[in-house]
Amino acid sequence: MKLIRVGVDLAKNVFQLHGVDRLEKTIWRRKLVRGDWIKALLERIEPGCEIGMEACSGAHHWARMLQTKGFTVKLIAPQFVKPYVKSNKNDANDAEAICEAMSRPSMRFVAVKTVEQQDIQAVHRVRSGLMDQRKAKANQLRGLAAEYGLVAPKELLHLKSAIPCWLEDQDNGLSERFRRLLRGLWRDLLVLDERIEELNREIEQMARQDPVAVRLQQVRGIGPLTATALLAAVGDASQFSNGREMAASFGLTPKQNSSGGKERLLGISKRGDAYLRSLLVHGARAVVRTAQAKTDRLSTWVMRIATRRHPNVAAVALANKTARIAWAMLTRGTDYQPQAA
Repeated sequence: MKLIRVGVDLAKNVFQLHGVDRLEKTIWRRKLVRGDWIKALLERIEPGCEIGMEACSGAHHWARMLQTKGFTVKLIAPQFVKPYVKSNKNDANDAEAICEAMSRPSMRFVAVKTVEQQDIQAVHRVRSGLMDQRKAKANQLRGLAAEYGLVAPKELLHLKSAIPCWLEDQDNGLSERFRRLLRGLWRDLLVLDERIEELNREIEQMARQDPVAVRLQQVRGIGPLTATALLAAVGDASQFSNGREMAASFGLTPKQNSSGGKERLLGISKRGDAYLRSLLVHGARAVVRTAQAKTDRLSTWVMRIATRRHPNVAAVALANKTARIAWAMLTRGTDYQPQAA
């Protein structure tokens, strides 16, 4: 019988495949190692067969490889596959669940990322990791110095200014051993600063060279970081039918707990990419801070919400609107139109 759909459970070394025919009958199950699974899959399937995988580590690479062979590949978020897992969890049941989930007409799929998108995303991931390391290093430095009675004001800038003074002050009671330790931590912090600044310059260069990123930066609250992160995450945004869907995928829409005809809307769902959501919200906060001195429609709308509710609520509402505006610009290829916004 001819396979019409194959679900693949990806892993580092062992790949489980599950295939069904047009009658939804299971006719193929295989467990293959990393070096053999693509060859075995291509030998068994025919043109027109759909291949489904969870959107996990390595999925975009395998999807691009199969697309070059002319096959339709569908990536599904893991949380949408889980309800279809029957009984105990194992590789075979996972592959069967993927195969079944991709057959649902209302299933939502993840767009396959290009190599360029993954390059941009990698830069953002490395930068985010370095910033976490810098924060941890600064907190460690503050904690150790506090044991010797040395306290710097909040913000990293003040800590950077205080450390050279602590090292030069010979009357603050620091031992020579701790001075050497403090000097080493200071060098670590400077190295992290240098790496982060290097990646910032690379992101700014990418944002200048990409015409879509240049257009996105026309929107208030979107800078080089947010523009390139949007391109890495959603590409041309064609996988979303409207702007609300894209905002919902970032976790910027209300979470519901409705039943019996009674609508109950809670806070934002906070689903999806937390990094991109934080960039949108921080950009919106900057707009809220400057909106009071402006009289355009967007600023008036934001200040009305900030006055009636709270500036944080206004920032999240603006982040939601920014995501919708970005969707319209990406899908239609247009510039920012303030009056339409």
